[in-house]
Amino acid sequence: MNDFTTLNIKDFETKPINLISKAMLITAGVEGDFNTMTASWGGLGFLWQRPVAFIFIRPQRYTLQFVERESLVTLSFFDDSYRNAMNICGTKSGRDTDKVREAGISPLKFPEGGIAFKEARYVFECRKLYADFMEPKHFIDQSIPDKIYPTKDFHKIFIIGIENAWQKTT
Repeated sequence: MNDFTTLNIKDFETKPINLISKAMLITAGVEGDFNTMTASWGGLGFLWQRPVAFIFIRPQRYTLQFVERESLVTLSFFDDSYRNAMNICGTKSGRDTDKVREAGISPLKFPEGGIAFKEARYVFECRKLYADFMEPKHFIDQSIPDKIYPTKDFHKIFIIGIENAWQKTT
């Protein structure tokens, strides 16, 4: 934790769309029993009188069972130099391989108990607030389900409250 300093999320000046679209790692679990996945869909905002993040996980992703089980979720954001690590964490399954080791990133326990990564530029420790699966009948633009979900594997949406934010100092 010596490489990170507390970041007041209300003072966060990085453009969220640029940050998320470059990819982030969604991680849940405890030391020795966690999983992570790359995501480039999501959002940051303010809801229910608090800063929040919106994350989306398909039902076949191994990480989903960890996110469902745990109350804490971390979001780790990396510099472009970690593009290969993001690709590994987005294409390999933790069911079959130690993708964290293969990606060359180092798990680190944060103060609330969340697992994130030493190499991250920013880390958000978040607590789950709401979750539900998308349903085709709720799409106003009905072209989206056929285009994005041809196999009907609709994402589960999580709204997570950002409890702590950290910025890399070194």
